[in-house]
Amino acid sequence: MRIRSILTRAAAAGAAVVLSLTTLTGCGDNAASADNPYKLVQAGVLRAGTLTDAPPNVFLKDRRFTGFDNDLLTAVAAKLDLRVEFVGTDFSALLSQVNNRKFDVGSSSITITEARKQTVDFGNGYDFGYFGLDVPAGSSITGFDQLGGKRVVVVQGTVQDDYATRQNLDPVRVPDYNGAVNQLKAGTADAWIAPAEIGDKSAADSGGKIKVAAKELSPAPTAYAVAKGNDALREALNKALDEVIADGTWSRLQEQYYPGRPIPADFRPGSGAVAVPSGAAATPTGAVTPTTTPAS
Repeated sequence: MRIRSILTRAAAAGAAVVLSLTTLTGCGDNAASADNPYKLVQAGVLRAGTLTDAPPNVFLKDRRFTGFDNDLLTAVAAKLDLRVEFVGTDFSALLSQVNNRKFDVGSSSITITEARKQTVDFGNGYDFGYFGLDVPAGSSITGFDQLGGKRVVVVQGTVQDDYATRQNLDPVRVPDYNGAVNQLKAGTADAWIAPAEIGDKSAADSGGKIKVAAKELSPAPTAYAVAKGNDALREALNKALDEVIADGTWSRLQEQYYPGRPIPADFRPGSGAVAVPSGAAATPTGAVTPTTTPAS
């Protein structure tokens, strides 16, 4: 009886400890603390949702997430003594996954829009972008104004999707960039509205099956997305972004991933309060390329 009594008391004590730990864990989820001031999924680790198929912005190489956006985020996180853990996802789900705290941050050349601000908060802009118009080789399409009545493919949920919808193009929506490329190669789409750099790379890698018909400057910058109300993380990322601009990392990555790409004269990355080191000097927007058309 004495042994049974001891075991009973021990079991009760163990249950109390488990209950206590469960309660503490539940209360601490996504809450700021001394060892987790940015309300991360895991203290010390910045869990980033990204894509696997959108070079040169975000992609997998040798089983490692890389690209301009992801390498820049790694440098930004290092300023905060954080390790980045990248996880692949579909763009159409990314923003809701960030706001639901599956990810701490979204990294995928996300253009800031008023509609997206209803779902997530954005840090300061770190890049600008162009829309690219990719078409099958041999196509007579040379501009965005020739897409009426054509079968136009876009990646679902992107600003290119928004653009095509505003233009009443009734676009064909696919979940990822590979799907768009495959439609052009198969001849099941007449055109693909893409982020210009991704469109350029896809055309170059297509073996002559795809060409770039035109480009158009996107009306808003790209930025990292964080959950609504996580001001501590957003402000920390903004501060660290300014630091990697000031130390030359931003300029180096621009040259590495977008060699020779003109930078609009009125674009300043980050808060705009730090100087961009020489080597990434601004170029007047009008000098972009002969195929650039006015933004809509």
